[in-house]
Amino acid sequence: MVELGRYSLYMLLLFCPAAMIVAIAGARLQRPQWVQSAERATYACFLLLSIAMVGLAVAMLTNRFDIAFVVSNSTREQPWPFKLAVWGGQEGSLLLWAWMLGLMAALAVYQNRNRNRTLMPWVVVSMMANLLFFAVILCFVSNPFAPLPEGHMMSNGRGMNPLLQHPAMLAHPPLLYMGFVSFAVPFSFALAALVTGELGTSWFRTTRRWTLAAWFFLGIGIMLGGRWAYEVLGWGGYWAWDPVENASLLPWLAGTAYLHSVMIQEKRGMLKIWNLALIGLTYSLCIFGTFLTRSGIVQSVHAFANAEWFGMLFLFYVLAIVATFTILLIWRAPQLRSQSRLDSIASREASFLMNNYLFMALIVVILLGTLWPAITEQMTGARVQAGPPFFQRFAGPISLILLLLTGIGPLIAWRRATLTNLRKSFLWPASFACGVGALLLIGGLRTFYPWAFLTLGAFVVGTIWEEYYRGVRVRMRRGEGVAEAFFELLRRNQRRYAGYIVHLSVVLMFVGFAGATFDLESTRLLRPGEKWDLGNYTVEYRGVQPLDHPHYAGAMARLALWHDGAPVGILTPEKRFYFQQNTPATLPAVSSTLSEDFYVILTGLEADQSVSLKAFINPLVNWIWIGGFVFIVGNTLLLWRLPERKQTAEREVG
Repeated sequence: MVELGRYSLYMLLLFCPAAMIVAIAGARLQRPQWVQSAERATYACFLLLSIAMVGLAVAMLTNRFDIAFVVSNSTREQPWPFKLAVWGGQEGSLLLWAWMLGLMAALAVYQNRNRNRTLMPWVVVSMMANLLFFAVILCFVSNPFAPLPEGHMMSNGRGMNPLLQHPAMLAHPPLLYMGFVSFAVPFSFALAALVTGELGTSWFRTTRRWTLAAWFFLGIGIMLGGRWAYEVLGWGGYWAWDPVENASLLPWLAGTAYLHSVMIQEKRGMLKIWNLALIGLTYSLCIFGTFLTRSGIVQSVHAFANAEWFGMLFLFYVLAIVATFTILLIWRAPQLRSQSRLDSIASREASFLMNNYLFMALIVVILLGTLWPAITEQMTGARVQAGPPFFQRFAGPISLILLLLTGIGPLIAWRRATLTNLRKSFLWPASFACGVGALLLIGGLRTFYPWAFLTLGAFVVGTIWEEYYRGVRVRMRRGEGVAEAFFELLRRNQRRYAGYIVHLSVVLMFVGFAGATFDLESTRLLRPGEKWDLGNYTVEYRGVQPLDHPHYAGAMARLALWHDGAPVGILTPEKRFYFQQNTPATLPAVSSTLSEDFYVILTGLEADQSVSLKAFINPLVNWIWIGGFVFIVGNTLLLWRLPERKQTAEREVG
């Protein structure tokens, strides 16, 4: 099976270009049967990639240490779920990306087997061109089945990085890749629309759920990555503006802008160029993230390789995508003029347009900060890092305005809002926000950004409450109960009201982000039996015990924790050293409540059994994870088709 997997990758080099050539010929010569043949070749590509994935899984599970990738990413003792986590190494991650791309291509073709027939040949061409690039990389540059060099014999492997052997990492990379790769489908439909000139609403209506699913998977992947960093890396935080973290955030921001902007085209026939440009930018940034991970131009704990020439292949790929899409967009620009004009600054259209500009500004800030070390190295010969203060200084004001628009957009009228409309729509949310802001000031909160984020968050919550309250009240007047009215509201306008739940998740996350302003951090050397007071907490060092394990050695401190004089429990932070990977690891211990986390790591152990501890008090951090759960709920409601009412269905049958 392993050898069959290896050969299946080489077969892709035949099927991908064949599908492209036949699809183009079928479209140009108007031969539907040729297009169908190209679509069948798409299914064949997915089958070949599935065989390769199974082959690599068999190699990992059967300990094929004659294969270089298996040696680098597995051991005999490694638990089987982490043996199957092939994304822990570069070659496996590229194969997973290609397999997902083949899956998305096959699903898109099957879904549109009887519709969008003018677009489908070019969708196939786009998907297969993307897949061909990865096939070339997998066959000639990073082959997951490449054997060890002659003369090398291994009885066991080095194994996956111990930091990656965490439950969150079983889901985080696949979800990220699912998000990245799924954006290839709306991108391909947009490109097909530009090629064929079918520039109406068909291309984005067809791919709406694809885009939502991609955005959803990418968002969940980002949050799981933050959770992993918080629990495993031992630095007390969840987001460090790491280059690869930023690279996953950039397409999510562009996708967010697109999902909002496309509603204006659907409603008013406006922002056509914006929407095509945004989906092109989103997928380009997905590939750019892969370029950053493998280029060596930035340093990151997440990076796979440091081979500059390898990164240049991905850079060429990104530039080719951007150039092709841009040329097509310029060519079709005269046909993309808006059907309507912006009637007023005080309108929903204007708020969504401002939304686009702000997202673009945020993307530029993050992109500039991420690439700043490479830019300064080219200019001065020295790498200068743009640390968290840079991102916070410039991204903070933009995020504040975006949060404000999150509340304004749903309530402001289309075309032109009157003073009466504004007063009626915003009186309650604005009053609620002012009340919360005043209470925060009275409570002693004087720091601007957390005060502003919490106050604007209250404004957004007020707008969401008002929208639900009005809708439920109208339905209750018709004789429906509260629960029935709420469900019917969701069922009849699922996109709108499920979208409000997603907005609520963003507010909850911003509550957690605001809490970071009040983080407390301290370091202390404690002898056995000694106590340490930090904030409202007291820590007593009870002792240390060695860790004796076949694969690592280390120590575990036992700490008794009290909060406001009441016992909380025993915390056991660990410090390990893994033999095979020659890698140290620090495992924090955390005591969590809704209001804050007490987070402690073991940084050192002295000969007299004294320990060096670093502790953090992280207020409100758990509201980020609560917001993540609400994000899942909101997006599930967006994607899941709610059932029709029985009486409605019966009436239609009758």
